[in-house]
Amino acid sequence: QVQLKESGGGLVQAGGSLRLSCVGSGRTFSNYAMGWFRQAPGKEREFVAAINWSGSSTDYADSAKGRFTISRDGAKNTLYLQMNNLKPEDTAAYYCAADRVAFQIAAPKAYARFGSWGQGTQVTVSS
Repeated sequence: QVQLKESGGGLVQAGGSLRLSCVGSGRTFSNYAMGWFRQAPGKEREFVAAINWSGSSTDYADSAKGRFTISRDGAKNTLYLQMNNLKPEDTAAYYCAADRVAFQIAAPKAYARFGSWGQGTQVTVSS
């Protein structure tokens, strides 16, 4: 299993930007697709973005398209989520997650595909 730790959350005004990071350790980080999910109070955890193991394929929730960019740096074992033009409805705890299976070509979206999770980082967007 891979251990994941997120950072980069904080308080930002609407229209601002944040970059989240997720550092992985343990199993070979670069062999696995990765994803970002978020969970607001009283709501279910929802998919935000994912990237396949090689970085050649990405997928986004409709709410993230055009504003968020997922990327990864294999040499640093780090996953990123660049978030621009933030809105109050983006307020949530953000979690990174690693795929259960290595070398999957497509970027996964389903919650059940991910077997390792970080503890989350809080993003708060004020209006």
